[in-house]
Amino acid sequence: MTENLPISRALNAGLRRALETNDRVLLMGEDIGPLGGVFRVTEGLQKDFGPRRVIDSPLAESGIVGTAIGLAMGGFRPVLEIQFDGFVFPAFDQITSQLAKITNRHEGAVRMPVVIRIPYGGHIGAVEHHQESPEAYFTHTAGLRVVSPSNANDAYWMIQQAIDSPDPVVFLEPKAKYWQKGEVDLEAPALPLHASRIVRRGTDVTLVGHGAMVTTLLQAAALAESEGTSCEVIDLRSLSPVDYGPLLDSVRRTGRMVYAQEAPGFTSLGSEIAATVMEKAFFALEAPVLRVSGFDVPFPPAKLEGTYLPDADRILEAVDRSLAY
Repeated sequence: MTENLPISRALNAGLRRALETNDRVLLMGEDIGPLGGVFRVTEGLQKDFGPRRVIDSPLAESGIVGTAIGLAMGGFRPVLEIQFDGFVFPAFDQITSQLAKITNRHEGAVRMPVVIRIPYGGHIGAVEHHQESPEAYFTHTAGLRVVSPSNANDAYWMIQQAIDSPDPVVFLEPKAKYWQKGEVDLEAPALPLHASRIVRRGTDVTLVGHGAMVTTLLQAAALAESEGTSCEVIDLRSLSPVDYGPLLDSVRRTGRMVYAQEAPGFTSLGSEIAATVMEKAFFALEAPVLRVSGFDVPFPPAKLEGTYLPDADRILEAVDRSLAY
C-alpha cells in the first residue's frame, strides 16, 4: 500500500504510528500541541493522544533535553522537537556532555533512546538562527547517531527507525522540502536507518549529498546529462555513522566525486567524506574529490541566501573542474 504525501505529513504519519505502537513513546517541544509545531509536523497528535503523550514544553531547549534524559532513564522513548536549527545551541551541553555520553559512562547499562528532531537548512527566506546546518557539531560527537531524510518515504520510515534505536539520534529534517511530495510505502522500509542509497545511476562523476541537497544534485545531474555527462547521485541519508560502501563502489566506477552541502566547508562533514574517500579509493580516482558548500561566514540575510547556498550551477562547475583533470 502506498500513499502520496509531503515530507511533513509523512513525518506526522510516522510519529503517529510510533505513538500507536509503543505507549512509552512521547513527544515534547515548543508549540507542538494544539498548534502542531511551526511546520505543523505534529498537527492533530495531541488531540488524538492527549497532553501526557504530546507535551507542549516551556521555551527552554536545555530543559527539554535534560527532561528527556531523565525520561529515557525511566524507560520512556522521548521524541523532541527543536523549533529551528539555530535554537538547538542552548541545549548543546545537555546533548554533547550528557545525552551522548551516559550509555558509555554506565558501560552500556543505561540506554538513551532519545530522538531530537531539528528542522534545518536554508531556502525558506528566514532570518538569522533559522536557516543553519549544524550537522558537523553532532557528527563530531561520539555517542550520537545523526540522520537526515531527503524524501517522504525515508521521512516516514526513518523517524520510526530512529525512535526504535537504543541510542540517541539527531534527526535532521530539511525544512525547505517539508512540502515536497513523494510516494510512501506504508508496508515496509526500503533500507536500514544507516544505509546510503544510489538515487540516480551514472558513469562519469559521483555526486553525493544529504537532505535538501539531494534534490539540487538531481537537478544538476539532469542538466549535466543534457550536456553529455552522466552523473551518479548518492543520498547519504545517515551522517553518523556513514555507510561508505555505495560511495566507494561508485567512485571506483566513475573515478570522480563531488560532495555538496549547505553547511560551511571548513571542518565539515564534506571534509570528512572527501578525506575518507581519498584514503580508501585513492588509486581509483582520476581527480581529487571536490566539495561545494556554503561559504565560511554566518548565514546571510534572506536576500543573499541564493548566493550563499549551493545550486545546480555551482555543482556543475565542480563537475566540469573534475572532468578537466
